[in-house]
Amino acid sequence: DVSFDVAPGETMAIVGESGSGKSVTALSVLRLIPSPPGQIAAGQVLFEGRDLLKLSDREMRAIRGDRIAMIFQEPMNSLNPSLTVGLQVAEPINQHRREPWAKALELAKGLLQKVHIPDAANRLQTYPHQYSGGMRQRAMIAMALACRPRLIIADEPTTALDVTVQAQILDLLQDLTRETGASLVLITHDLGVVARYAQRVVVMYGGRVVEQAPARELYRAPRHPYTRGLLASVPSLTGRAGQRLVPIDGSPPDLAALPPGCAFAPRCSQATAVCGSTIPRLRAVAADHLHACLRDESVHA
Repeated sequence: DVSFDVAPGETMAIVGESGSGKSVTALSVLRLIPSPPGQIAAGQVLFEGRDLLKLSDREMRAIRGDRIAMIFQEPMNSLNPSLTVGLQVAEPINQHRREPWAKALELAKGLLQKVHIPDAANRLQTYPHQYSGGMRQRAMIAMALACRPRLIIADEPTTALDVTVQAQILDLLQDLTRETGASLVLITHDLGVVARYAQRVVVMYGGRVVEQAPARELYRAPRHPYTRGLLASVPSLTGRAGQRLVPIDGSPPDLAALPPGCAFAPRCSQATAVCGSTIPRLRAVAADHLHACLRDESVHA
């Protein structure tokens, strides 16, 4: 029952703890979940008026890397170690735009320059292990932008990078999506990143969407107890000295054995008996603000 939409040119963030289903959701959009064991049970993935779940494998290959691009979580595992970075950035241009390799490589050099990789002409001939972590992530962004996609899915694009490089990568993504008019789905667990870069936020827990709202509204008035717990656990620059963080007690649920009711109920201080037996559904509590909590009024109060 995960459902959301992304508008043209919009940056939407999907947030939640590890294991909440963020990456699986992204991989499902591009039909990259291995089958078996994964399978499509129901639903639609509508993109530019077409249901991606009804397309053939050949039709999906024509969309991946062209109309929809994905920046994976760990670039060292996503880049082919036996091919030069130049070939890997040029490949989408050669495959989808049918440009000869010489022209594709020239365009790849321009893409590396656009993502601020120094000495791009020589860097075309080097291999991923010769790049730093930040440069590998920039190369992944260059690959994603090669065919000017309409939708970019970035799965934790700044994992394992230091803070200054994180900011550079995210600023670069924001500038490039604005320049091309592409939509961006940003998967992250970093609420600071969400506050700075996203216009709208989807909060996931236990494989389900528990809250969805414009970013400003979510930070101003979070309605689900899980969202409130996430925000309460973030360090504050204005907090008083010695102020302790407020953790969320317990552990995330096993997605293969979800409880019969609300997945967050075992960790929720507001839970009642009905929360343990009834699955809450998303409902509107304000304009463009949805949440799934059976105790909305008492939690919000």
